[in-house]
Amino acid sequence: MAQRKTPKTHSKKEGKTPLVESKNGKRTERATAGGDAAAGGGSKYSMFTWFVVLALLGVWSSVAVVYFNIVDYDSVIARAKEFRMNFSEVLQGKLTAYDTDGDGDFDVEDAKVLLGLKVAERRHDGDSPEEKTSLKTKETSERLTEAATQRAAEPQGVEPTEAMSSETPTEETVSESGPLPVHNDDDEAAVPLPPYVEDDFVPDDPRDSQHPYEDQAETIDTTGEPVVEAQNQSEPPVVPEPQSETPRQAEAERTAEKQPEEKLKEKAKKKKPKLLNKFDKTIKAEIDAAEKLRKKGKLEEALRAFETLVQLHPQSPRARYGKAQTEDDLAEKLRSNDMLQKAINSYREAAELPDVTSDLLRAALKRRAERQQFLGRMRGSLATLERLVQIFPEDISLKNELGVAYLLLGDNKGAKKVYEEVLAVFPGDGFAKVHYGFILKSENKIAESIPFLKEGLESGEPGTDDGRFYFHLGDALQRVGDKSAYYWYELGHKHGHFASVWQRSLYNVDGLKAQPWWTAKETGYTDLVKTLERNWKTIRDEALAVMDQNTGMFIPEEENLREKGEWGQYTIWQQGKKVGNGCQGVPKTCALLERYPEATGCKRGQIKFSVMQPGTHVWPHTGPTNCRLRMHLGLVIPKQGCRIRCTDQTREWEEGKVLIFDDSFEHEVWQDADSYRLIFIVDVWHPELTAYQRQTLSPI
Repeated sequence: MAQRKTPKTHSKKEGKTPLVESKNGKRTERATAGGDAAAGGGSKYSMFTWFVVLALLGVWSSVAVVYFNIVDYDSVIARAKEFRMNFSEVLQGKLTAYDTDGDGDFDVEDAKVLLGLKVAERRHDGDSPEEKTSLKTKETSERLTEAATQRAAEPQGVEPTEAMSSETPTEETVSESGPLPVHNDDDEAAVPLPPYVEDDFVPDDPRDSQHPYEDQAETIDTTGEPVVEAQNQSEPPVVPEPQSETPRQAEAERTAEKQPEEKLKEKAKKKKPKLLNKFDKTIKAEIDAAEKLRKKGKLEEALRAFETLVQLHPQSPRARYGKAQTEDDLAEKLRSNDMLQKAINSYREAAELPDVTSDLLRAALKRRAERQQFLGRMRGSLATLERLVQIFPEDISLKNELGVAYLLLGDNKGAKKVYEEVLAVFPGDGFAKVHYGFILKSENKIAESIPFLKEGLESGEPGTDDGRFYFHLGDALQRVGDKSAYYWYELGHKHGHFASVWQRSLYNVDGLKAQPWWTAKETGYTDLVKTLERNWKTIRDEALAVMDQNTGMFIPEEENLREKGEWGQYTIWQQGKKVGNGCQGVPKTCALLERYPEATGCKRGQIKFSVMQPGTHVWPHTGPTNCRLRMHLGLVIPKQGCRIRCTDQTREWEEGKVLIFDDSFEHEVWQDADSYRLIFIVDVWHPELTAYQRQTLSPI
């Protein structure tokens, strides 16, 4: 066996490179960092250089042993960790470039990544800059190089923004506010355009949503659903088919098709608002610190920070605006109207300060108007929006919102004037068109409303894809005899606004059983039905007595549901409450019903008598909600000529018998007899509603 030679150190000569024997007997050249400067240094060579050499040797040794699978990984890793602990100052910045999984160590997994045997995992946003260092080695595969490039391009952190988008409630959290319209129809009509703002802080049951139909398809009776015909459809919107092109190509095509005006609008939207004036920039660090607390949800701390800033710098619009935003957020958290009123006041104060930037002025007043609407302060909101329009007359979106504010106040004339002004300047504005069309339809200008509603929906602009506009466009088309109404109902269904072409109610609870006709057994209200049918003559006699003694108690239908004829109603319960002195005229009837809270407590229904004279026709229509069922007790029914259609099934009343149907489905009434028809209508809660839902649902 060959004996191992002891290393020999050769004396250094000018121009010669010293050699040293390695453990396997081979001689290698020793690098002389600094040439003569290191001569005679021996053990005094730079320790840093030694550490770097050892570190790099460790890296490539790890790569080699992993590749050839010849070393116990665990023992190597243990020694590497010990080495790293002893010389962490050398390894800092040397091996972290190869730490692909971000665990702070160069280990077996990292070596596998370098060899292309494993894909590096993408790190989460918010990791430290050191952990986001990309891989920079020639041996990395193309996939890893691309991943590393993506990580290197990612932002190292997101600074708090000053935009207000995070405070604006989403459509899913927004519901109507203010008093709801009163309905006195026999078979409920479409409700007027409801408010666009939030309800009170006490919400309805979470299951009470405006788009509840995603999981309900199997429960809806679609038997005999009308065929959607393409005839008489002038320029219907095209439902886009899935495209095979890449998202980048599709975006390029959409951009190329946009008009210059639309491009300008889009550019304006993307522009970051400037909320800091010159002075605010000098205290930007303090503002950012307070804003960071707000963004993190530490609202009490954020409010104290902003209040301190306001005390120190009372002329700072940004500090006061931040205080308003924090109060706004805190009001949501605490469900406090008092705190929300403080926010409304602070928004005003911020807008009234000198040197406020135009972007902050606009944001503060716009948010103030929204929160005033939330609290039902419609006139205050209108005044705020009028001021905004005066300051920013070129902003057409503000003018459109002003029109909505007029509608919320019930001032259709004011809204109509606003939208006429908008359309005079921007005749293609889709938002203005659908609202203007709605106003025309409310004025019974049916034919005139159709092109505005249709073109507004076809525009696809924000705020136009709303079930109410599909509802009223279809209704208008039906009234002029245009069968394309069902095309628009179908489109509204596809967009998630209607449960089906037949069931088009807009105020719904998700998941309730949906079918047009019901039996007493299916409702579970058999005791109520039996009571009505056993006592039908008593109920009839009281109604006839009222008709004979005081026909003024029967008020003509006011929902514009009749094509022709006469139709009167005498209401004794509405929205779960007795109506005036109605029960004095029919005391026995009211006494019978007092035992049935499913009827008297139904806040989304009525209890009333309905008399319809010969020659009356009621347009096809749907009720506003799926939360009730409607019972019709026949009192005085001519032998022929009176009938009711619900979906594709037509039935007739019988004296002393109860018909039960869901009036959220399309229905229509004819009275072609020779004498009047008298029935008793009792609305009841949908049997599948919980006690909590019955208690908390808003009245209709």
